Amino acid sequence: MNERLLRMPKVELHVHLDGSISLDLLSKWSCLPLDEVREKIISQNDSSLKEYLAHFDFINEYLQTKKSLELASFMLGKELERENVVYAEIRFAPLLHTKNGLTINEVIDSVLLGLSNCKIKTNLILCMLRGYSKEENYMVIEAANRYLGKGVVAVDLAGDEGNIPFTKSEYFFSMCKFANIPTTIHAGEVLTRDIKDVIKYTKRIGHGIKIADSIELMNLVKEHDLLLEVCPNSNIDTKNIDSYTNHPIKKLFNYGIKLCINTDNRTVSNISLTDEYINLVNILGFTYDDLVKMNLNAIDGAFISESEKDELRKLFQNEKA
Repeated sequence: MNERLLRMPKVELHVHLDGSISLDLLSKWSCLPLDEVREKIISQNDSSLKEYLAHFDFINEYLQTKKSLELASFMLGKELERENVVYAEIRFAPLLHTKNGLTINEVIDSVLLGLSNCKIKTNLILCMLRGYSKEENYMVIEAANRYLGKGVVAVDLAGDEGNIPFTKSEYFFSMCKFANIPTTIHAGEVLTRDIKDVIKYTKRIGHGIKIADSIELMNLVKEHDLLLEVCPNSNIDTKNIDSYTNHPIKKLFNYGIKLCINTDNRTVSNISLTDEYINLVNILGFTYDDLVKMNLNAIDGAFISESEKDELRKLFQNEKA
């Protein structure tokens, strides 16, 4: 079964570039032994989302040049290829990579260049961050508007959800709506506070798992036909869920909520998409057909054209248990 899960076509919509960096690259750039790099960036005993996010401070020190961004993107693309991921939307916060003088355009161009040398079909999602200034988040929206249809497909909001409410960034999503820039929003990973606010602006929610605590919110998400980008292992690393056996994904799936499966941060969470599938099958009792259904959900929610979606759907026609 594990070999079959590795071979099956997959769609991943929620994977962060910096959180999925090659350990070998980071060891080379930092001149630190591989074991020391692994200890610094792989989540092991984090007590919260805030602690989990602290790993990225070290990573992003070394993603400040065109070459490093190009190589990191290329290596992620090759990793996705090895898992037979047939389409991916890769997200990152471009302003995190401008500390040494790169422009936001240079950052985006470098990531696109790295991915262009891979066979896999990809697009980018640009992240605003909770806690950024208005000027900074506006720069991200401007960049998304410039690159829309040229390798960038959407805008996201990431960061410390527990301490910074969505309402502080709501204005920017009004702008996206006006400019017809698609959006996905990190929400419901830590708490349910933002769910009712974000559904006015998006058809996709990053994580969203905390809605399982509320019948009202599950009904609301179902009524609005929202897609949850669920990242099970990451939810455990951030201590939002205490164990895989207690993850609410099965409850949400059985309730009829549209879900897709993702890694979030492949390196920081030390997880592959195939491993996520194996855990879902072996620990939570999902079937192969369930995984196919969630991949079809991902295709439905992807920020691509209907003709592109139809081409991806063909890859799953013969994928039955």
